[in-house]
Amino acid sequence: MPAVNALLERLAAEPQAAGLFLDFDGVLAPIVDRPGDAAAPPETRVELERLADRYALVAVVSGRSGEDVALRIGVEPIVVVGSHGLELDPAAEEWRDRVEALARAAGWPDTERKGLTVSFHFRTAEDEETARDTLEQVADQARSAGLVARFGRKLLEVLPPVEANKGTAVRRLLTDAGLRRALVAGDDVTDIDAFRAVDGLELAVRVAVAADESPPELREAADVVVGSPAEFLALLRSL
Repeated sequence: MPAVNALLERLAAEPQAAGLFLDFDGVLAPIVDRPGDAAAPPETRVELERLADRYALVAVVSGRSGEDVALRIGVEPIVVVGSHGLELDPAAEEWRDRVEALARAAGWPDTERKGLTVSFHFRTAEDEETARDTLEQVADQARSAGLVARFGRKLLEVLPPVEANKGTAVRRLLTDAGLRRALVAGDDVTDIDAFRAVDGLELAVRVAVAADESPPELREAADVVVGSPAEFLALLRSL
């Protein structure tokens, strides 16, 4: 713990030299059965407003669309990048219609359309094993259509085959802002790309908000591990 505290203290000592890069679901907002019900608690939004005034950059890099995340956060000074960074790559737009066609054809009852990507959730399925088996078939169809398909926390996500991810988004934001210090926080496999993006910085703090269903490699790649969005909010208050 002393080493962890020292990292956070160093980051907080020079906030105008640092950026904070945060996931939304599972980090700022608790995971819920239906994605449309997700919300950052009022106390978290208050803390984000404080941090946005204090740090050189506060960004939310999410798998949701940027517009959706911005509405759910409601804190204007914060930079929002959606669709795992795909929104920063014009090449992804060429695949939008193909992603939407797959979403329609799948006919999955809990489908979350995000524009450039689509997620098929099975958190509320009566039989998760059967649901996943069915979604494995959807994943095969997606790959046959030239798309990328990957499983995360109780979901299958389909996205364009474009070399853009949360890591490329974090690197671009860091470069544009000229920053060499950063904290990155995430809860799922796609956040590992963001963790890797801060390798080689003058100061990097990788925070895993790790639930039981979070991948083990997330914890292994982290400098700090907390168990919930509430615990992460406590960490943010120390900054």
